[in-house]
Amino acid sequence: MSGLPAELFRPVGSFLGVPQRLDIGDARAAIVGLPFDCGQHPRRVGARLGPAAIRMMSTDMVRHYRPEGPATVDPVAALGLVDCGDVAVVHGDLEASLERMTDALAAVVATGAVPIGLGGDGMVSVPMMRALHERHPDLVVVHFDSHTDAYPDPQARNAVVLDPATTFAYAAQERLVDTRHSLHVGLRGLSYVPGVFDHAEGLGYRIVPMTVLERDGVEAAIAAIRETVGTRPVFVCFDMDVFDPATAPGVFTPAWGGLTAREGLALVRGLAGLSIVGFDINTVTPGFDVGGQTAWLAATVALEFCHLLASV
Repeated sequence: MSGLPAELFRPVGSFLGVPQRLDIGDARAAIVGLPFDCGQHPRRVGARLGPAAIRMMSTDMVRHYRPEGPATVDPVAALGLVDCGDVAVVHGDLEASLERMTDALAAVVATGAVPIGLGGDGMVSVPMMRALHERHPDLVVVHFDSHTDAYPDPQARNAVVLDPATTFAYAAQERLVDTRHSLHVGLRGLSYVPGVFDHAEGLGYRIVPMTVLERDGVEAAIAAIRETVGTRPVFVCFDMDVFDPATAPGVFTPAWGGLTAREGLALVRGLAGLSIVGFDINTVTPGFDVGGQTAWLAATVALEFCHLLASV
């Protein structure tokens, strides 16, 4: 029996409508949904729904081409981009979910494709770093966020307990990244414990707070990133609360005084030429989004990642 006529149908549910399949083949990049959140925030829960929201907004609201770039460059086609769907996490079970996400991402990395993770809260970056570190022992991270997510853990004595505030303290403890050549960019806002910047720097990370961005500008931040990471393999972690809540209201932990969309996209474009081996976008929380604008912006950031990869 013959199949249905392909020209009469289009795929639904995948990022930008790209093929959704587990056979990655020779694709240079693959979308991986990481629909996990710890549910610890007293009010703003639901980042596990972020991957679905990003995919939905990508389908109709994100176009492939840059008017100022070469007219023929379609990064999706150039990468042979595929969408692997969502990892089958176990909601409410952190350890089981971390293991499944790590195994799934490691399987993608093993094919040679660059994983583009759609979260999920900030803890989804741990399995991403575990999978990438296995292939790239000298891995570094460029983390865009309003928070360091490398907070001191007042409950821990000899080991860091993983939660969304300790993701990168945990990464330092596990030696998943070379902290001496890693950065946190866009930091600002109030904190529930003192000394968070000092603690991150004590772990070896370089910090570029929002006050420095305001004083020196985006180009200086890009120069700091390039100077710090050099030619090392880079994991780019993009927490959507690096944007101001007026720009991206639907996030896990919003903080006033953040990046505009123009500044955030300029920072991503400024990473061109770095040895990027993985990305993730996290904390999109649809229940607090307005008109889907945070998910739409997140989908745009993901496409900018694709442009970076396609230009190499």
